[in-house]
Amino acid sequence: MQELSEKKEFQGRINTIEGKMRRTENFVTGKELDVLFPLKHTFVDGMYVREIFMPKGSMIMSKIHKHRHPYFVMKGDTSVLTEKGVQRIKAPYNGITERGTKRLLYMHEDTIWITVHATESKDLDIIEEEVIAKTFDDLPFTEIEVESFCNKVINQEEGV
Repeated sequence: MQELSEKKEFQGRINTIEGKMRRTENFVTGKELDVLFPLKHTFVDGMYVREIFMPKGSMIMSKIHKHRHPYFVMKGDTSVLTEKGVQRIKAPYNGITERGTKRLLYMHEDTIWITVHATESKDLDIIEEEVIAKTFDDLPFTEIEVESFCNKVINQEEGV
């Protein structure tokens, strides 16, 4: 159960950081965001490939990911804060974004980051609804998480 409380603590802290970021004069949204962090969208055989360019010296807060998916850092050097701590990622690099991940990133160099999502849609609004949670509470427990919880409880009761 400590894992869950640590996860909730991180989620609260990352939301607090995002709230502070939103109140700074350098926080950008809308069209300005699109200019500073241009996106490239590619659709192929049931997949959506999203490429973002993030300039050196910028800091960005990701959204909350609903599903596991691969990512690729094609160019750059980035420090990433997740619930596991700070990780320095230098291109070329690839990894898996876990469900429920929300990251704070700082770009030491111009960075190109690509994510790949399974979807049949080509409508960006629909895709965003499919792959992004608005809050951490919008992430329902998966069957695997419930099964894992039940196994831990049963093992504790049986003294395993």
